[in-house]
Amino acid sequence: MRRRLFSLLAVVLAFGAIASACGSDDSSNEVKAAFIYVGPPGDAGWTWAHDQGRVAAAEATGVETAFVESVPEGTADFANHARDFIDQGFNVIVGTSFGYMDDMLALAEEYPDVVFEHVSGYKNNDTNFGNSFGRMYEPRYLSGMVAGAMTESNLLGYVAAFPIPEVIRGINAFTLGAQATNPDVLVEVVWTSTWFDPAVEGDSAQALLDKGADVIAMHQDSTAAGEKAEAAGARWVSYNSDMSAFAPTAFLTAPVWNWGPRYIDTITQAQEGTYTGGSYWGSMADGIVDLAPIASDVPGDVVAEVADAKQAIIDGELHVFAGPITAQDGSVMVAAGETMDDGSMLGMGAFVEGVIGSTG
Repeated sequence: MRRRLFSLLAVVLAFGAIASACGSDDSSNEVKAAFIYVGPPGDAGWTWAHDQGRVAAAEATGVETAFVESVPEGTADFANHARDFIDQGFNVIVGTSFGYMDDMLALAEEYPDVVFEHVSGYKNNDTNFGNSFGRMYEPRYLSGMVAGAMTESNLLGYVAAFPIPEVIRGINAFTLGAQATNPDVLVEVVWTSTWFDPAVEGDSAQALLDKGADVIAMHQDSTAAGEKAEAAGARWVSYNSDMSAFAPTAFLTAPVWNWGPRYIDTITQAQEGTYTGGSYWGSMADGIVDLAPIASDVPGDVVAEVADAKQAIIDGELHVFAGPITAQDGSVMVAAGETMDDGSMLGMGAFVEGVIGSTG
């Protein structure tokens, strides 16, 4: 569940940074897709990954695309921008943050001929309003395996965004992965209540480093946590994209997004008149989520173990949330022989054993 609180020209000042790619045939021009982002595309994180998907979809389908950036959640701004795009003839609207959900539902009812694709939500219909997300907990688990193998202090720090199921699920998956390679590891969580605030996120990472954490993971869009880890001689697991260029010595790996195929499918369905809303929760097998390359100094046996786990997840032989799993309070979260279902994962609200911190 998701995401995220956050022009160059006069047009940018009116609508955010707008980019377009036009097709040459009439059928392509019948669909125009507008993307409403919660942060800036230059953040190298969540919004950057979505913008790469937009560009890939424009190139593959030939449709005109546009975007507006840094549209806050919980305000009238989203609906205002959506209406502006619709007035300009855009008939596919993509909203990339959890807090846009209710506005998109209302707009979908008001504009039945417009496709609304919401990222990270759970409300939808069977006509023109759908939601998409990826099983990011899969590569989160793998990144935890790397972190658990590389820590010397047995304390991993996690700079967390908001205590919503998506983030809690990621922390738990990371912790379970770390425990798979290092049963003695602990994961300490600090909440920032931000999606993109480098100052707050950097300070939170530093607080964890000061407590002895020697690997820092994160669930925000800035590179501040990695820069703090680099300065401290610690290691870093980034998020959203391969951010290794920003802290090359600290970088270990990253759970990453690939939105291109999903956006190509959405736009193609709109072109063909086959879009039917509903829910999509893709996996590593689908390619919407993946693990970035692992740092060259990680031992080969660890890299091989992670590769085996990745293939097992893709093949359906390994499930991140298969029991036995104990909750932070000592209760049974998942019994031995059982696997957590999608509904329970999507509503996850408790930490697993080994996490230090509160969910709210």
